[in-house]
Amino acid sequence: MAEMITNKPLFPGDSEIGQLFKIFQIVGTPNETLWPGVSSYPEYKSTFPKWKPQNIADILPELDDKGIDLMNKFLTLDPDKRITIKEAINHVFETY
Repeated sequence: MAEMITNKPLFPGDSEIGQLFKIFQIVGTPNETLWPGVSSYPEYKSTFPKWKPQNIADILPELDDKGIDLMNKFLTLDPDKRITIKEAINHVFETY
């Protein structure tokens, strides 16, 4: 969604770890508060650099409040809390 709005990648990484770090720089480094149980995953590293979540409205000023809400739901780290496709289709955000 962000890429369709801006015509550029939201997470322009040049490698697997670079891609992860670009994601972390925007949504925050995964931790037990943002994603309960994440530290039990084999690829999780407690040594990842620590970034705080950014305000999506600052990154995508083109979006209104409903668009920001939908983007935040798309970018939720915890897959159990992330929006489903059915919920996204029925979200109140409208494109023009």
